[in-house]
Amino acid sequence: MQVIAEKPVTIRQAISKIIIDMHAAVNSRSDELSLLHERQYLSARNLLHYLILRSKDIRDLQDELHVAGLSSLASSESHTLRQLQAILQRLGAHIDQKEISPCDYYFGREMIRSNSHKLFGNKADDEIPYLMVTFDSQFASDYQLIKKLLQSGMNIARINCAHDDPETWLNMIDLVKLASERTGLPCKIYMDLGGPKMRTVIRENGKLVDRISLSEKQEICMVDDVLSDHTENVVIGCEEHGLIKQLKKGNRILFDDGIIEATVSEKHKYGVKLRIERVSDRKQLLRAGKGMNFPDTELRLPPLTPYDISVLPFVAEHADLVGYSFVRNAGDLENLQTLLSAYDKRPSIIIKIETSDAVKNLPALIMQGMRDEVFGVMIARGDLAVEIGFERLSEIQEEIMWICEAAHVPVIWATQVLETLNKSGIATRSEITDASYAALAECVMINKGNYVLKVIKTLNDILHRSGGHHIKKRYTFRSMQIALNYLGND
Repeated sequence: MQVIAEKPVTIRQAISKIIIDMHAAVNSRSDELSLLHERQYLSARNLLHYLILRSKDIRDLQDELHVAGLSSLASSESHTLRQLQAILQRLGAHIDQKEISPCDYYFGREMIRSNSHKLFGNKADDEIPYLMVTFDSQFASDYQLIKKLLQSGMNIARINCAHDDPETWLNMIDLVKLASERTGLPCKIYMDLGGPKMRTVIRENGKLVDRISLSEKQEICMVDDVLSDHTENVVIGCEEHGLIKQLKKGNRILFDDGIIEATVSEKHKYGVKLRIERVSDRKQLLRAGKGMNFPDTELRLPPLTPYDISVLPFVAEHADLVGYSFVRNAGDLENLQTLLSAYDKRPSIIIKIETSDAVKNLPALIMQGMRDEVFGVMIARGDLAVEIGFERLSEIQEEIMWICEAAHVPVIWATQVLETLNKSGIATRSEITDASYAALAECVMINKGNYVLKVIKTLNDILHRSGGHHIKKRYTFRSMQIALNYLGND
């Protein structure tokens, strides 16, 4: 008993030191906080509190808290300072009422709910996240499909501005609005700005081709412009020019979601030579139009292309939400905010986290986003996994979720959700497990596919089952059927 009695003194000292550091962090950033939207002020303070907490290794303190029957802080993202103050109060410390943080559990939960509602609108089912569905070209003329999507649970229609054209987009939007009016089911319009076109272009024997065969250890030439004169028989390039001069010897280039890996072996007057290190596909083909990632290269490319800027008037007029692709830092976000401020009607920005720079700069991106009344974050897991390495994705996507919860920012869980089911009609076991984690987010994005209605039905089932066990990452104890069965209860 004596040992347990001594522990609270140690705990109180450790927690008091953390609180002092939290106050110091807020005070040192008072100028930055003054620039934020007034509605975001308390959320920004809580984000700083959480970042201070997570800048320390508190695992021993967590063990002591748990043994003492107190909160171990494992689910305090949305109300970090108040959770620490509550622990001190349980240990007998007096805290002046004026010092009690107004950002408590209920405030944090309500802010996330309110921000989600402002972004994504009303929905019929509050038990599961919002559902966003990616539109294909065929949707522009298929009213019945759009109606069925709404009736199945679609809350947001996603249009990718990297494909099709304004006329096609407008047809999609008109059909969504018509179906929404007739069914009484609301649906927001989300439009993704395409960003730089990091896609392959291939030339062989002087002609553009759809594909080439590659093998490991093979060397191939990469140039900035495949249409200019070259002595090589086979050259590859990128739709986005200006990349070659930024590459250095040893830099990796990943093609087609990482299926093919190459490294820069040397630079020459035409461009660079690539050595093919790995081809994880039995067909050993590189196709034109496939994605390219440069995980070792700090690319100096503006995420807003001239084409993106040209379609902004259409997006501002018709979209409720605008997705910002390949954003890397707060300056990138400020640029889009400035451009959108010129329009009377302005869509809310969704920051897409799909580069290693965006992960590194996430707190700064969020603070910049907080200059707006509301915004969201999308975990674009496809490009992100290739950029940071597949083995790190699980860790990083959780960290993004935690930081966003601390800032009360709604999160969209995106890319390859039930992808195999969507393409083939049959889900894999692993993607069912993966889909259950989507319940931690405020919104789930579904890609286009032949079985999208089946995907929505399956996802609804998964989210209802897994979502009932936790609020964000805090596990809740609803009655468990296994326990009821064993104890003989109905």
